[in-house]
Amino acid sequence: MHNVNFRTSFEVENAKLALNSISIYRNLLKDKVIGSLYVLLDYVTGEKVDLDNTADLYNDFFFKLAQSGSNSLENYIVNKIVFDENPFSIKQQFNKPYEGQKDIENAVKNDLKNLQIVARFKGRIIKDGLSKSLEDSNYKFVVNAFPEWDTEKTLKSDEVVEYIKAIKEKFYNSDNWDKCVDDLKNFHGNYGCGEFAKYRAFAWDHIDGKGQFKGISNPDPIQLSQLIGYKDERSVVIENTLQFLKGFSSNNVLLHGDRGTGKSSTVKAILNKYYAEGLRMIELPKAYIVDFPEIIRNLKNRSQKFIVFIDDLVFGDNEESYTTLKSVLEGGLESRSSNILIYATSNRRHLVKEYFSDREQDSDELHVSDSKQEKLSLADRFGINVLFSSPDKKEYLEIVDGLANRRKIDIDKEILHREANKWEMWYNGRSARTAVQFIDWLEGHKLVGDELTLDKE
Repeated sequence: MHNVNFRTSFEVENAKLALNSISIYRNLLKDKVIGSLYVLLDYVTGEKVDLDNTADLYNDFFFKLAQSGSNSLENYIVNKIVFDENPFSIKQQFNKPYEGQKDIENAVKNDLKNLQIVARFKGRIIKDGLSKSLEDSNYKFVVNAFPEWDTEKTLKSDEVVEYIKAIKEKFYNSDNWDKCVDDLKNFHGNYGCGEFAKYRAFAWDHIDGKGQFKGISNPDPIQLSQLIGYKDERSVVIENTLQFLKGFSSNNVLLHGDRGTGKSSTVKAILNKYYAEGLRMIELPKAYIVDFPEIIRNLKNRSQKFIVFIDDLVFGDNEESYTTLKSVLEGGLESRSSNILIYATSNRRHLVKEYFSDREQDSDELHVSDSKQEKLSLADRFGINVLFSSPDKKEYLEIVDGLANRRKIDIDKEILHREANKWEMWYNGRSARTAVQFIDWLEGHKLVGDELTLDKE
């Protein structure tokens, strides 16, 4: 133990007071990084300061900040402000006046002033105070070697969402954060708050037995412009999605048909096209369909529009979770919400497997035909069914031509078609996916200057 005569500076006292003065953004004090900073400030403003404890708390804060993926305290705090869920951001996402709005907005302004003070607090302030009290001590060199966090305001290079870039730049370019309230109001009004403003895609997962949304940082980047063929099929899904986003009546959609025809890619590309207009997607594994009522309860009071995406949907004859899906599709009292649609893909038109044994008349069930009709009618409960069929030879080669042109592969068309036909015969048959796989192979050979060797012994 080594007690030091640490004289608390105005900057340290001011930063601690600023944190204590937060009201609307009170949740930030529970954050592990900001909470760690508060513990450090609270300790060094105490009556007795021990060098060992100070060193431990200082470096614990630095570690947690670095562990967050940023060494800039200002960047970290701005990020927390933008995505915090609080009485202001939750109410503001609906762009409607609410009781006590003026008082809450004034409290937000005060919070932003205080958070700006904290964001620009430097580790050098504590180090200088310790060094002065250790003027004639060897420990001074240890203190001077403490790492320092960055206070520069820089946008992370991997920040690719334009509307998130824009709101963060408002803070980085402002000397008075309280003047950013209107920018925050517009941000929450247009894009919501919390994780649903931060991510466009989520997976519904079970963690410790409890279902929850898990944000996907890097969803499949596929774009509609990259998809070739099936224009009419895709236009039906796009039109329904636009109606949904505009608040008009719209339908749940089942995309079914042959494998590799772009059903899943269509749904993912639609998200990438329209997420800036408030569209979000929840990928729901078939095993968790029974959680649908809980998912709806969590989403129905949000301002965004949600597509619940179920990929490769099919039920076995002994699976009863299809009754949950049927109930949701029928729109019961709890399952009806104007901001949620279901988009499902399947290789089957009939989503519940049927066997010849189902037709046997000696079944124990009295009303066999009713049971069979219940299974067959599940697909009919989707308002829109879109069929994606395997392309014929002409359509397959048109997809190959389009992909080759897009990737600027310079090759004689006769050779291109010949090799593409070989590929589909030897591998997975004609489909959009097969065409992409062939072009991937061809592009790799062209890039390294290899001769075409698509021949089998």
